[in-house]
Amino acid sequence: MSAISHKIQSAPNSPGIYIFYNAKKVLIYVGKATNLKSRIKSYFTGQKSPRPIETFIHEVSNIKWIKTDSVLEAIILEANYIKKHQPKYNVLGKDDKSWNYLYLTKDKFPQLKSIRQHELINTKLIINNSKIWGPFPGLNTKETLKLLRKLFHFSTCKPDSGKACFYYQLGQCQGVCTGEIISREYNQKIIRPLSLFLSGKKKQVIKGLEKQMKKFSKQENFEQASRLRDQVLALKKIHDTALLNKSFFYHSGATRSTLRVTRIEGYDISNLGSTGKVGSLVTFVNGEPIKSEYKKFKIKTVQGQSDVTCLTEVLERRLNHKEWQLPDIFLVDGGKPQVSAIKAVLKTFQLNIPIIGIAKGPARKKNEFFITDKKIESWILQNKKLLIQVRDEAHRFAINYQRSLRKIH
Repeated sequence: MSAISHKIQSAPNSPGIYIFYNAKKVLIYVGKATNLKSRIKSYFTGQKSPRPIETFIHEVSNIKWIKTDSVLEAIILEANYIKKHQPKYNVLGKDDKSWNYLYLTKDKFPQLKSIRQHELINTKLIINNSKIWGPFPGLNTKETLKLLRKLFHFSTCKPDSGKACFYYQLGQCQGVCTGEIISREYNQKIIRPLSLFLSGKKKQVIKGLEKQMKKFSKQENFEQASRLRDQVLALKKIHDTALLNKSFFYHSGATRSTLRVTRIEGYDISNLGSTGKVGSLVTFVNGEPIKSEYKKFKIKTVQGQSDVTCLTEVLERRLNHKEWQLPDIFLVDGGKPQVSAIKAVLKTFQLNIPIIGIAKGPARKKNEFFITDKKIESWILQNKKLLIQVRDEAHRFAINYQRSLRKIH
C-alpha cells in the first residue's frame, strides 16, 4: 500500500479541511469537506468532481487534515488557511466574483454583512481597517449569516427604534431596537465572541461564555445564565445542514449524490372520532418555518375514522397543485402505515422523494423514525431535533384549525 493510500485509509469520516503538499513540502491546495475520508478518496479513485481540479493530483506527495465539529467551522478554517498560505491551486483556480467575505460594519452597534471579492476591492473597507474574514469559496452567505445570528444574536435592526424587531421576538436580538443594551455591552457580549469564532477560536469563545454563565448563576441571574447555557450548547453542536448548498459542493468537489435538504413539508391529521377531520401541511425552509406556505385541508371524501386514508386525500390534493414547490423531504406524524400511504401516492404521481414518519413508540415516550430511503439515515441522526420540531408544528397547526372550525359551528 502506498503512503497516500495509507493516509486515505486513516482519514476520519468527519467534517474538516484537507491539505495537499507537493514533494517540496509546499502547501499547494486546501479544501473543505463534510466527510474528509470520502472527499480525499474521490481525488484518487477516479470519482470526478464538478470542477476539473484533479489536474494537480500528480503533484501531491503528502496529505494532512484537520477535523472540525461542523461544516461551518470547516468553511472558516479553510478561509483562514487560504488567506494565510495563498495555496497555488486555490489562488489559480479561484473565480473572483464567487469568492465571498464577511465583515463588520463600523456602526455603533456593528452588523455582520457579506461582500464579494470584486466589491471589496472597490470599497474603502480595507482602508477603514474594518474587520474582514475570508475568502470563503462557495459560501452560502445568506444561510451563514442566518446561522451566525442564531448563534451570536448580532443585531440587524435599527437602534432605539422604540419597537421590537422580528428577531427580538424570536430571541435572536438582545434589545438593540428597544434600547435594552448599550453599545459597549453589545460589543463585549456579542461582537467579541462572534469575531473570535470567525477567527477560528471556538474553544476560547465557549470558555468565555461558560465563565460568564457561572458568574450569572452565582448572582442568581438565572435568565442570563440560561441564555448563555443554550448558546454554549448550540456552539458545541452546530446544526448547519442548510450551508450545504450546490455552491458548497461545487467548490469542495463532493459528489452529486450527496444529500441536500433545504425544504421539508410536514403533515398531520386531526379528527374528532368520525367527524371533524382535518389535515395540515407546514413548510420549513433551511430549518425555519415559512408560515405563508402553510396549508390546511378539510377532509371531503373519507367516511369513518382512518388517519391513513385522510392523509392520502390530503397528499393527493396537495400534489394536484403543480404550482406549489416540491419539498426535498416529506415528513408525517405516524409510522409505517402513514409512510406507506405517502409512498403509494408519490408513486402514482411518479415522484421519488424521501419520506420520514415519526411515531411516539409503544409507550408514547420515545420517538421512532420510519423511512423509505436508507441514504437519509445519517442526515436524520444530525437533524432529529429539527424533524421533531416540524412534526410538532404540523400537529399544532392541525389542532388549531380543528378548534377554529368547532368555534364556527
